[in-house]
Amino acid sequence: MIKSPMTVQGAQKLRDELHQLKTVTRPKIIQAIADARELGDLKENAEYHAAREQQSFSEGRISELENKLASAEIIDIKKLNTEGRVVFGATVDLMNIETEGEVTYQIVGDDEADIKANLISISSPIARALISKQEGDVVVVQAPRGNKEYEILEVKYI
Repeated sequence: MIKSPMTVQGAQKLRDELHQLKTVTRPKIIQAIADARELGDLKENAEYHAAREQQSFSEGRISELENKLASAEIIDIKKLNTEGRVVFGATVDLMNIETEGEVTYQIVGDDEADIKANLISISSPIARALISKQEGDVVVVQAPRGNKEYEILEVKYI
């Protein structure tokens, strides 16, 4: 089985969602199915069919989360001896050399990536360019719209 890297925070977020689905959502759906059955004929019972569809989605998500957690290699960045290098899990402050705009990204696993929250996948072009670099280094990122240069301002291990 191929292990996929995941941060401690990402794994905890998945565990929390799994717990919510199993302890809150699943019982609610089971109750909704039971209530819908009491209404009579199941062939024309929209509430029953909606509850069954909800159950299907919920059970699918539970299975997906369990598989992701089972195949995760959870990496605690705080326990690594990184010597100031950019590694998986690091939070990196960057400055675009052309625009002088600053941005902060954390490098995370594919399953936890969320660009809106500045969490970038380890397999993204920018993360691949940053890995093993240090503060002060300039990296060139091959982007679809051409190469972009960034200076690493700070590397944090949060």
